[in-house]
Amino acid sequence: MAKYAVRLFGGPDSADYSEKINMARMREERLAKAKASLKKNGIAACLLMRPENIRYVTSTRGADFINQLRYSITFAEHDPILYEMPPGTLFGICPWIKPENLRLAILWADGSAGPEASYERAKKFAQLIKQDLKEKGLEKEKLGIDMLDEPGHQALREAGIETVDVMPAMLEARAIKTEDEINCIQMAVAIAEVGWHALYQALKPGVMTREFIAAAKDAMIRAGADDTWGVLGGARATGIVAVGDVITVDFCRITYMGYNTCYYRNIIVGRAPNDREKDLHKRSYERVHNVIEAIKPGVSTADVAKHWLPCNERRYPPGGYPTEEYVWCEDLAHGLGLWLYEYPIIDRMFSIDHPMTLEKGMTMAVEAMEMDPEVGRTKLEEMIVVGDKGAEIMTKMPIKDMMIASPIITA
Repeated sequence: MAKYAVRLFGGPDSADYSEKINMARMREERLAKAKASLKKNGIAACLLMRPENIRYVTSTRGADFINQLRYSITFAEHDPILYEMPPGTLFGICPWIKPENLRLAILWADGSAGPEASYERAKKFAQLIKQDLKEKGLEKEKLGIDMLDEPGHQALREAGIETVDVMPAMLEARAIKTEDEINCIQMAVAIAEVGWHALYQALKPGVMTREFIAAAKDAMIRAGADDTWGVLGGARATGIVAVGDVITVDFCRITYMGYNTCYYRNIIVGRAPNDREKDLHKRSYERVHNVIEAIKPGVSTADVAKHWLPCNERRYPPGGYPTEEYVWCEDLAHGLGLWLYEYPIIDRMFSIDHPMTLEKGMTMAVEAMEMDPEVGRTKLEEMIVVGDKGAEIMTKMPIKDMMIASPIITA
């Protein structure tokens, strides 16, 4: 049976008597892992646009409401260069980014300036990239790219820069978490559970969906969440909670230091679940925990994925589905870190034919869904870290039996 993760680090607040989360060590180890992965994959330099990749290698955080406010050139053998608008002034004091490695970011507002203005700006962007590569003697090397629109790609091609996909190398670097990353994820879970308790206490007949979601978000912000992107779920019929409603909620992308959660539970309101509702819950619980029991270092994701329900065996719709594409997000384990989907993925659509090997230090969310036209959609999910002997569970809200909120007592 999988055990709960027990990693004592004393919480997030700094102290002179305890190391707690060592942010300096985490910065150094993440960058070292990224450099090693680039070198292993034959990529001398890469242009990183995705916020989670930028944060991983530079340990900086920015306002990412529009593309290219921030990006980085990261090297296998040199310190990264950070482009910002304006440089070095958006968020935080980051002395680990040397002043000579700060640049002004060039953007074209996602094309909203029009095609001519976008192309003009993209040419300047490409020339500055080429100049930085040339200074390192890398202008002839292929440049790794994680995300870039067509004006940017065209401008790089015209500047003579050949590109290659860097996401596999970055996902490889991010797959196995360091001790401090795992502790950040534990903090994200702890904050999400503050939200879960607040939601549970607010959930009663007569409240609006938005009321219990607001209670959860308020509690998590007070507990130190960076972001509370999604408390996803609600009363199914009218938006007003009624006796007998099964409320399925996902605490999705609740972040601490950028590290994410994905965390489903089912709660029934006002009364105990009936046999039909218990059966839905039990079926999800058993699949989630069968998969968790199969997760061990060195095991193939193909072997673990066989514990998921095949598409044609689902009970609703009757007869199931013709292919796994229809249900890929119903039974799934996915890596979690600075983004919601990282290595590895464990499902029947990808893993059977394209297996990965599980390793100690990987962190995942393991989820299973059931659907019934009378009850609605129900889902359960645990967050785990792969330990020496198997999966260790991080999430602690009750899961084996359906929670009951605001039970109404009758004679």
